[in-house]
Amino acid sequence: MSGILDLLQSDLGKTIISGVAGSTGNDTNKTSSVLTMALPVLMKAMQRNAATPQGAEGLMGAIQGKHDGSILDNLGGLFGGGVDEEVKQDGDKILGHVLGAKKQGVEKILGEKSGLDAGSVSNILKVAAPILMGVLGKQAQQQNVSSSNGIGDLLGGLLGGNSADKEQSFLESILDADGDGSIVDDVAGMVLGNAKKSGGLGGLLGGLFGGK
Repeated sequence: MSGILDLLQSDLGKTIISGVAGSTGNDTNKTSSVLTMALPVLMKAMQRNAATPQGAEGLMGAIQGKHDGSILDNLGGLFGGGVDEEVKQDGDKILGHVLGAKKQGVEKILGEKSGLDAGSVSNILKVAAPILMGVLGKQAQQQNVSSSNGIGDLLGGLLGGNSADKEQSFLESILDADGDGSIVDDVAGMVLGNAKKSGGLGGLLGGLFGGK
């Protein structure tokens, strides 16, 4: 199965990036940078939440219901007349649920490294979050994941399978950022600098930490 960063480099991913950029009024390259960093972080946060039975059941319920992947079937309609406010509100709720108190810190760091203010990053993520949930819903259908037991494996596959310890610690460090942008600041910058060299999270982060 392709990872989430492979998706961003596909035709579908390019449609998502250009649509999100256009609907939020941001530069396409900067939007791409934000999404390249943010989507693995959001998925890692979902994986962490899904490690509890209650979290897994909640996520499973969402992707079997409202976020079943149908949003991907009409991206032209989603972006065509400007993204509906209801979609953005839904995205904000998803981000709040997934990131919790870390939301502002994550947005601040992503903003610093992409050259956008935190408000612009927040707008990008609000639009991207329901689409990411749709990707999860579509993948769950394709792989016949019908119970909360399989949701962790699904997320792990999209994150690149069995991530190395250093990749895990990178994602954990961003999620645990308190907003001061210290250590994570530098690591996030490294990701931005290397994002175009690899199509998958494993290769992307592996290259940063000495793996070839």
